[in-house]
Amino acid sequence: MDEISIGLLSIKIIIGFITLFFIINMTGRTSIYQLTPFHFVFVLLLGDFLGDTIYEDRISVFYFLYAVGLWTLLMLGVEFLTLKTKSIRSKLEGNPSIIIRDGIIDRNMLKKSKLDINQVSSLLRQNNVFSVREVKYGILEPNGQISTLLQSKYQKPDKQDLHIPETQVDLPTSLIIDGEILWDNLKERGFDQKWLDHQLTANGYDNAKSIFFADWEISEGIHISPK
Repeated sequence: MDEISIGLLSIKIIIGFITLFFIINMTGRTSIYQLTPFHFVFVLLLGDFLGDTIYEDRISVFYFLYAVGLWTLLMLGVEFLTLKTKSIRSKLEGNPSIIIRDGIIDRNMLKKSKLDINQVSSLLRQNNVFSVREVKYGILEPNGQISTLLQSKYQKPDKQDLHIPETQVDLPTSLIIDGEILWDNLKERGFDQKWLDHQLTANGYDNAKSIFFADWEISEGIHISPK
């Protein structure tokens, strides 16, 4: 491969990377679970298209830019239509479907959604539901996941049900990652290095270099994972 081919290849790869990054940010779908079937197929085809054209020297940068730009505009156009028009959104992204009611699986909805009982059971187990009898309503979402509302007797009691006084909810703060002290987080908590050294010494550690991860929570104090 000569120098010109390497330069063209580099340009195409950069353009392809920027395009994918742009589409992901524009659509707001940062996880594979957020992709609808339409978006999933679009990304697959775009990836295949980029893979074919990146290594084809006969395709100039202009044509590559044109093809990627047109493909991206089509995607954004469809995205705009799905936001503005309910009928198009329903056809392209699908609608939620109730496939379980009071522990009974709706066979017709299952056929319509092209799912079998083993797939439903697997999706329920991913929600920590191991028997369909526990489900009051099971809703198949457009992304293929199942949202569940459990029968009342299978729902976990909360503090209000048990008449337990509420306690303060605190977000743990990372203090050390891979031996490096996160000074901003330490200061935000109102601590300094002297306090941190005391905490490490009290737990049998000489310095932060021997710590892989450490965080702090008001109710629990410091938690340390050594290297």
